[in-house]
Amino acid sequence: MLPLPKSPLLRYLLLAAVVLAIGLVARQRLLGESLPAWPVVEGELRQSIVASGRVRTPQRIEMSAQLAGRVVAVAVREGDAVTPGQVLLRLDDAELKAARAQAQAGLAQSEARLRQVAELARPVAEQGRLQAEANWQQAKKQYERTRELVNRGFYSPAQLDEAGRALAVAESQLKSGEAQVASNRPEGADAQAIRAALDQARATLALAEARLAYASLSAPLASRVLTRNVEPSDTVQPGKALLVLAPEAETELTVQIDEKNIGLLALGQTARVSADAYPQQNFAATVAYIAPAVDAQRGSVEVRLRVPEPPAYLKNEMTVSIDIDTARRASALQIPAEALRDASSAAPWVMVVREGVAQKQVLRLGVRGKGRVEVLDGLAAGDLVLPASVAVAEGHRVRAAVNPEK
Repeated sequence: MLPLPKSPLLRYLLLAAVVLAIGLVARQRLLGESLPAWPVVEGELRQSIVASGRVRTPQRIEMSAQLAGRVVAVAVREGDAVTPGQVLLRLDDAELKAARAQAQAGLAQSEARLRQVAELARPVAEQGRLQAEANWQQAKKQYERTRELVNRGFYSPAQLDEAGRALAVAESQLKSGEAQVASNRPEGADAQAIRAALDQARATLALAEARLAYASLSAPLASRVLTRNVEPSDTVQPGKALLVLAPEAETELTVQIDEKNIGLLALGQTARVSADAYPQQNFAATVAYIAPAVDAQRGSVEVRLRVPEPPAYLKNEMTVSIDIDTARRASALQIPAEALRDASSAAPWVMVVREGVAQKQVLRLGVRGKGRVEVLDGLAAGDLVLPASVAVAEGHRVRAAVNPEK
């Protein structure tokens, strides 16, 4: 044991220090250890999935001529916006128009021939048949009368032969007239030949009109001209790209999302996106497609997002950071995620300070935001929770040093 100081003052100071130390220890045991604590608060909470994806812009359209020819006009420049059906380029079409006119004349001739058969040839043939039939009837009667007179001895056999020849001629003319009438009927050979010629004339005209249509290039859909590789008076060949168009369709983003987050995804969810090359410039996107199957090798599911208003700097295959809103609460009871213990278990819990005593409290959780989680059951606003990193036994007295910034 150390000897006491001889000086009364020193003895007094030493005694005071001992008393103070005993008091501090007693106070700490009575009030508990001072530990950092976070209050349970209410406020907006957003749950999201963050992943990297790629830009997928619509495929380019290369416009080329279907015919060889000389360019007489180019109606667009690079950067121009074009509408569906808008004429972009014209070739010299003088010969093609002449071929169409010739085909139109051939068609008109075939149609006139068919009308002639219906309006003139058929009635004339029928009239001829009727006349031939009347002649045959007359020749037949004459032959029978001559034969009777020959039998009675009034006419010679030579006269009967002459009447027979006249009957044969009349019969031949009747058959010819009947054949002509049959040929001029709709199902007859002449009518069929004329209709075949008419079909051929129509096909020739259709081909001429198709070739004439090839003399101009028109935009297939709403687009923007990216490249112009042709000038007026150029001679072009089929297959060479003369203009390159970029369709004005909505740009898409593709991203692979970890399969454990599939349950959080839904069509129509909004997202904030930024390109790695322009991290400070955000733009909006919407979830438009969720693949029905998981990629077994990657353990992920493909998600596509539609970009209704893509920024001008966005290029195909650009890398982008995608932050998808999967849930949002306007007013959620919440705590820092760092306060959770056994966070991945079925019964996560926290150490809450109640009346100066650390108590274990099992929670029912809701939305998980960035660094914070929603508490659905187990805590009330204003409760104080201890960080999970603080080792403290349940039932120990503690003094909460509130840190409202967390």
